[in-house]
Amino acid sequence: MMSLSAVQSLLACCLVLVVGRVLTTRVSLLERYSIPVPIVGGLLFSVLATMLAAWGNVQVALETTIRPTLLLIFFGCVGLTANLKLLARGGPRLIGLLLVLVPYLILQNAVGLGLAWLLDLHPLMGLIGGSITLLGGHGTGAAYAARFADINNIQDVMALAMTASTIGLVLGGVLGGPVGEWLIKRNTLAAGARTRNAQPQQAAEVAAEAPDTTAFITSLTAVFVTLVAGSYLAGLVENAPISLPNFLWCLATGILIRNLGPKVGFHLNDRVTDIVGSIALSLFLGLTMMTMDLSSVISLAGPLALMLAVQALVCALYSAWVVFRVLKRDYEGAVISAAFCGFGLGATATAIANMQALTRRHGPAPEAFIVVPVTGAFLVDILNVIVLTSFIALPFVGGM
Repeated sequence: MMSLSAVQSLLACCLVLVVGRVLTTRVSLLERYSIPVPIVGGLLFSVLATMLAAWGNVQVALETTIRPTLLLIFFGCVGLTANLKLLARGGPRLIGLLLVLVPYLILQNAVGLGLAWLLDLHPLMGLIGGSITLLGGHGTGAAYAARFADINNIQDVMALAMTASTIGLVLGGVLGGPVGEWLIKRNTLAAGARTRNAQPQQAAEVAAEAPDTTAFITSLTAVFVTLVAGSYLAGLVENAPISLPNFLWCLATGILIRNLGPKVGFHLNDRVTDIVGSIALSLFLGLTMMTMDLSSVISLAGPLALMLAVQALVCALYSAWVVFRVLKRDYEGAVISAAFCGFGLGATATAIANMQALTRRHGPAPEAFIVVPVTGAFLVDILNVIVLTSFIALPFVGGM
């Protein structure tokens, strides 16, 4: 067993991100389809770690206790760079995204149930291969898996749920870029004129407040305020009928600081805050991918692999032909469609990584970076609980 300390694990993650960046810039296929750097580097590490364990009998154990904090830092930074004026401008897109999200939740679980029936599995396994793990992620998957194991006595359901969540994270990161690139090229899209016209003004603001030590300290202070306040607020409503994730409260606190701070003379450098958030997101996704147990994935192949492959195809087609059409068929809509693959199969962090990869090549999409976090971090969880509760209540699902 090779156990790495926290510092060694972070060093390994940074090296993985550097290698991932080199590969995405030098391998044309990865660059062409805007595959996120943490996905590329993290998968490579997982493959090498699996080979080392199989052939060298050496297990690599990473220290990942910092991973939840990195995710909170990222969402705090998203809130700290969120301009509510842009959210008001992106209101129609938010409504449109919600309108396509509810049918997709129903479709994803219906596909899972149909495949479970074809493969002669318990119907609840169809929901495990549906929005419980794919759109819900590891947290939702663990919660429902524990319930199904205790109440329905389904064997190995926790391992299946965690594996499905992890594979979904990978698929969401791999498919989002190609879907977005295909939409952009097929429809000859580019960043909007309003965004391009705003760039000189933004550049002037950045030049007027060039990043320095003070700017980074100020942003970090605000980030840690969002973490402390968010955790406190989450604790206050811990026993509420609907449980909301901690990162939602960090996001909301950041939005309040970003939009109310200037009224009392408190200003942040958005460029600096965005850098801090991007670093936290890259480290979070890198550590997540590096700790994926490929041997478990292989051992649980078969019905689960078929189920996830079909779900990935359905999500990609839905994003390209439904989400994009509803969201105005423009550049922002293409970026959001790529993000939809991210949280439709994995997590909001994957959705943001997909958008970052696309906008790095094609230009900014400010509305997308407001609408997607708000939807993925908050609204999707509530809608998912409502839809899942309805499916589980069906006699032929939860009653078996």
